[in-house]
Amino acid sequence: MIDFDGPTPLYVQIADVIEARIRDGELLPDRPIPSENQMVQEFGVARGTARKALELLRARGLVVTVVGRGTFVARSAD
Repeated sequence: MIDFDGPTPLYVQIADVIEARIRDGELLPDRPIPSENQMVQEFGVARGTARKALELLRARGLVVTVVGRGTFVARSAD
């Protein structure tokens, strides 16, 4: 799933995986996405890498972060 030796940065690959899950309906609007800690465990990456993936997903308009609550699939991503 994640190519640790390829040219694409790990955070971009993780964001692409999460985006695919959103597009496939596995992650639904207004529902939480995996936390940074869950991404660290699932993908075997550093916390900073998971954080950059979340930043990229926000930049793509796919997720919104609510302080103290978590990061959720954006309504417009459905």
